[in-house]
Amino acid sequence: MSEGLDEPAVGPAGIRLGVVRGISYGMFGAPDSFVPETRGLGAGLARVHVYWSQVEPEPGRFDWTVVDAILCQLDPAVETWVTVCSSSPWATRHQSDFLPSSPAKDLEQYERFVRALVSHCRGRVDYWQCNNEPSNTGLLWAGTAPEYVEHLTVFHRAVRSCDPESAVVLGGCGYDVLSSPPDSDARRFFDHLVEHGRDAFDLFSVHLYGVPRAIPEQVETVRRMMRRHGYERPVVAGEYNGPTLFEFPEAQGVFEQTMMAAFTDAGSGAAVGADTGERADDSAGPGAAEPADRRTMRALYARMPDLPPQLQMFLEGCSPELAAKRDRINQRQIVTRNVLALASGITRTACWNLAPEIPDYSDRFNLMGFLFGKLALMDYEDRRMTGRRPAADTFALLAGYLRGATAVRRLNGADDGRPVFAFEVMRHGRGPLHVLWADGDVFSGEDQPPAPVDWPWPHPTAQAVDVFGEQQSVQHGAGTVHLDLTVTPVFLSSGLQS
Repeated sequence: MSEGLDEPAVGPAGIRLGVVRGISYGMFGAPDSFVPETRGLGAGLARVHVYWSQVEPEPGRFDWTVVDAILCQLDPAVETWVTVCSSSPWATRHQSDFLPSSPAKDLEQYERFVRALVSHCRGRVDYWQCNNEPSNTGLLWAGTAPEYVEHLTVFHRAVRSCDPESAVVLGGCGYDVLSSPPDSDARRFFDHLVEHGRDAFDLFSVHLYGVPRAIPEQVETVRRMMRRHGYERPVVAGEYNGPTLFEFPEAQGVFEQTMMAAFTDAGSGAAVGADTGERADDSAGPGAAEPADRRTMRALYARMPDLPPQLQMFLEGCSPELAAKRDRINQRQIVTRNVLALASGITRTACWNLAPEIPDYSDRFNLMGFLFGKLALMDYEDRRMTGRRPAADTFALLAGYLRGATAVRRLNGADDGRPVFAFEVMRHGRGPLHVLWADGDVFSGEDQPPAPVDWPWPHPTAQAVDVFGEQQSVQHGAGTVHLDLTVTPVFLSSGLQS
């Protein structure tokens, strides 16, 4: 803890890997099962969104259908994180049952709603979050920073009075903040929240997207935000996953040029806006202008063969080779993002996301689906969430290795000209575990030659398994193991996992 801070930043005990259900649970169909599926992946935390419109569709009339569907699934082994979104067609300034959330017309009415919700769930929800990524104005929050602080203050008071054992989470600090300079609008927005909302939250949620190796600095950035105002709260990762477009400058440049052309085509009359759900917006009728984000996607698909492969792999129908490469990157990053975050002192992570928002539905021209749709861990099969994507198997593998973990620390790595990432996992009642990989390019790193490493290992047995679940060759002797490390992380253990 830095000198002068008002309290230590001690996070929740132990380590738990979690999964986010998505942003629209029970919004576009009947609420379905998700906690057992989350638990089946080995996760110990489930995050889900609930909207004011779902709980109080009319003033004073409460509908607990969605909330009770969550409560009836709860597993004592899984912590529950509920993100409460102030979206309402009658109670909020921006009239919507979905997104963006916005300030309440009447804060007393908002407090009554929060009190009713928290009281209904008393003792069964571990973390309550006030909205999501409020600095992402227009898309997720249609209000100002002072208005969010007003909501957060009311929210915190209501949670404290109705369920004092639960924790309040600050709305997630997203990539829009962490990727922008200190004087950007997003940074100033969040700095206002940190300064003026300091007494109204217990946990600071950060969203870890972008290049994985930047995660330690991202975590330190949000800690500096708080320390600048004389305090520090524990940091949790409310979202993470990859790859995303933000990691590939060449691909992002082409995408931004295509989007700019769609938004500035004066002759098109295109509506400016972006879908936040996964439904096609075809309700405007014949002759209506198509939103510019959908025009962007049409343009990308029209020239798909000529796009950089780093961009093609995010599109539906890309080549099998590119689809497999994207999956392998995804599997590697499930591990690297978690290990880097945990080694930075984070004890709770929530992977974005469990499954598509709508069962058995796809819309390749949906912008949010393009940016994040392939990150889902599971698929629907005949409207049942049963299909695992490759990253789900890696998540389950990681969860198995981290069972009983209490802390992760970075070790000094060997160096053959490329950095080697090496970490030790402390696990209660289990054998030694190190996680190692060689640094390299996110997209082409797997084509680089391996880095030979002689790693200290004073244990009588050694076993190496990579993130794909494949055994790796280990030469063991004289207190060391010889490994050929690549960008694919390897779990090095004694092989005794009791």
